Amino acid sequence: MTARGSISPRHRARDKAVVLLHRVGLPFGPLHLLTVPGRGTGLPRTTPVAPVLIDGAHSIVQAYPDSDWVKNARAAGRGVLARGRRRRQVDLVELPVAERGRVLREFPAHIPRGVAALVRNGLVESPSPEHFAAAASRCPVFRAVPRAG
Repeated sequence: MTARGSISPRHRARDKAVVLLHRVGLPFGPLHLLTVPGRGTGLPRTTPVAPVLIDGAHSIVQAYPDSDWVKNARAAGRGVLARGRRRRQVDLVELPVAERGRVLREFPAHIPRGVAALVRNGLVESPSPEHFAAAASRCPVFRAVPRAG
């Protein structure tokens, strides 16, 4: 485990490149940027995420165990979800374990490139939708609800 969660230096470098490309208006794939106030400092912390769109609602699944963005989202309950230069203020509502299965079951079909990360990181046993749904107690899921105003 590293000081900043369980993300490897290689993935941290990739995340920085993704953030830079989004900020200059070049989003790619299903990736968005989630910016959440840090739970200790209040400073904005940005991480790439791949929201799953189900019934018009974006849900964000933790791909790395013990992720800082999850701890920050729990503390702040809000953030900014951006794709390229388009930004939306959102409330981050953590789904109860009983409601996560539906989102997790859909994840492999919506974000096929993200499946390997969850399996590799030990959050999910295999790429099957059933194994994803069974991982509900290990995979925090947040609904990104657009804020009024």
